Amino acid sequence: MKHDIIASIVQFNIALGDIETNLKTAESGLRRVAQQGAHLAVLPEMWSTGYAYRYLEQLADETPRIVLRLQELALELGLVIVGSLPERVGEALYNTSFVVDNGKQVGTYRKLHLFSNMGEDRFLAAGSNSCVIPTSIGRLGLAICYDLRFPELFRKMALEGAEIICLPAEWPKPRQEHWRTLLRARAIENQLFVAAANCCGIQGKLDFFGMSLLISAWGEVLADGGADNAEILATFRQEEMVQYRSQIPCFKDRRPDIYSQLP
Repeated sequence: MKHDIIASIVQFNIALGDIETNLKTAESGLRRVAQQGAHLAVLPEMWSTGYAYRYLEQLADETPRIVLRLQELALELGLVIVGSLPERVGEALYNTSFVVDNGKQVGTYRKLHLFSNMGEDRFLAAGSNSCVIPTSIGRLGLAICYDLRFPELFRKMALEGAEIICLPAEWPKPRQEHWRTLLRARAIENQLFVAAANCCGIQGKLDFFGMSLLISAWGEVLADGGADNAEILATFRQEEMVQYRSQIPCFKDRRPDIYSQLP
């Protein structure tokens, strides 16, 4: 990060399988955060469709058009935009975060950890690489929802220079405290910023609690999205991250000789 960043999240109730409604909702939110000076905007997981498994293959065919629209919006509004969408590659479907910057797609990340409890692994293929993307606002580390429970991924991204973790999610009740605690822990232990965008409202049998969070490198919750549709903003201050890393030199004091070869 070369300067302070105004980060934002657009939190909303995803209309299951309804791309046009979700695109309209997301675009309205992106315009509002841009008017408030945001540099970065993060959207929820699978925000264009939700987990509409029955129609996901057909819905994924619309993703290239949606990414083009995000590119237009990013250029018009001066935003870096991150959000997860269904991606079709041959016969495989992925849950993929797209990063759009200065009107261009600058990176993608395919979700590594699929949530078997909900059958995600029966419908989607897992990614094979972690991802840190250089952008105009800094180096973004990418993760999606269930990835949050695997701290090794976040430490790897931190060691690769990530400054802000962008994490789209569909994280339901009753696991609110896991969400909040794990996000704060990932920020604290890696001394970086976290922008985590959850959805809200009810989809089928699942009730999503919102609580999108913007978290400092100290682990302080700077903004909380609450339970309903919302846009939240907070400033990520580079100087604070640098000071924290100098005060508590976790990276220098690591012992990879002991634990780098974990099975």
